Amino acid sequence: MTPYLDLARALIPVAKAAGVIELKYHNAGAEVMGKLDGSPVTLADQEAEALITKALAELAPNIPVVGEEAVAAGHIPDISSGEFFLVDPLDGTKEFVSGGGDFTVNIALLQKFIPVMGIIYAPVSGALYIGAGDEAYFISLDGTEKRLNVRSVPDDGLTVISSRQHVSTEKLQGYLRDSSVKEVVRRSSSLKFCAIAAGEADLYPRLGPTSEWDTAAGEAILNAAGGSVTTVDGKPLVYGKADQKFLNPSFIARAA
Repeated sequence: MTPYLDLARALIPVAKAAGVIELKYHNAGAEVMGKLDGSPVTLADQEAEALITKALAELAPNIPVVGEEAVAAGHIPDISSGEFFLVDPLDGTKEFVSGGGDFTVNIALLQKFIPVMGIIYAPVSGALYIGAGDEAYFISLDGTEKRLNVRSVPDDGLTVISSRQHVSTEKLQGYLRDSSVKEVVRRSSSLKFCAIAAGEADLYPRLGPTSEWDTAAGEAILNAAGGSVTTVDGKPLVYGKADQKFLNPSFIARAA
């Protein structure tokens, strides 16, 4: 077990506490506000990020935190060392606002600008995933842990997982044209990475923009389960791009 996995375990109560905040607003009906880039934000996003940021400052005071809502407000810490947390307090805000359950709390640690630890928590289902090094786990509501490993591609074809809210069917069909596909499953938030890590899906092509806090925790967990995330042309995703507003290019998450 790596120290990073110990850190992920220490963050479980933090992720769950953020989830309590989000469920309160989810059950009552979220009031939507707009950020400068036009994307939606709710009080749940803001309060959950404040809780997570405070907890990280107490747990690891020397590691800067890059949070989605803080960045939107213009607050970006010095991350030139390559060591920092990336936090998406509520990944899947559109899903959250619509009343769906596929939203998550994402917390990742980066070292040398590479995701080395991730924790993803889905408050509605209680699904919890952690990963670091070469160990990834699903943790059930009773605390039972199940080791995660990606699967080999089944003989009857790929299970492709795709975004419910952000997808161009034409682009996706074009990308999959030469692949043997059994089915396409649509999910929201970082749970798409978790499905591959858990051996439930094989491929997640994201043919459009995301932000680094959307992918870092999922990439850490998928890497720990034996999968990988690259750009469409096979290069690693680059993190810490403050000068580019932390935007990602299109990418492919895969089991093998």
